[in-house]
Amino acid sequence: QRAATLLPTFTMATIQSRFNSMLHNTAEYYRPLFRSGSVKPLWHIMIATGVIMYTQNYIFNKGAHVQAARKEQKLALEEYYEKHGKSGHH
Repeated sequence: QRAATLLPTFTMATIQSRFNSMLHNTAEYYRPLFRSGSVKPLWHIMIATGVIMYTQNYIFNKGAHVQAARKEQKLALEEYYEKHGKSGHH
């Protein structure tokens, strides 16, 4: 029963509350930086954009193609070794 009390409850109200808290803390962190003309927010936005775009590109475009190419290569090597044998020399 104690373990159940340690687990966070994910209701719509708690999720919304956490999101609002995160949004408020982010605004409080960046507001003085924007007002002072700091370059730090620009760097953070550029890094976040790069990470998001790279991840999205890998997941939706390259991930499946890379896995398919590796599988094809593995099958081709198995066929080659079956026909020519496997030795340490070329």
